[in-house]
Amino acid sequence: MGFRADIVRAVAAGIEAARDGRPATACPYPRGSLLRSAWVRGYARARPADATAADG
Repeated sequence: MGFRADIVRAVAAGIEAARDGRPATACPYPRGSLLRSAWVRGYARARPADATAADG
């Protein structure tokens, strides 16, 4: 598999981590890695929106 598949797996892993209630610091990828960015994107997508942020 190529890099695109790795990105998809990283996003899915981030979503799973957020749903499991793991902290964002649980990211397995090193700082500066594109896979880390993808993981964090997935993590952020799965987290519920902060109620105070919605109030604006």
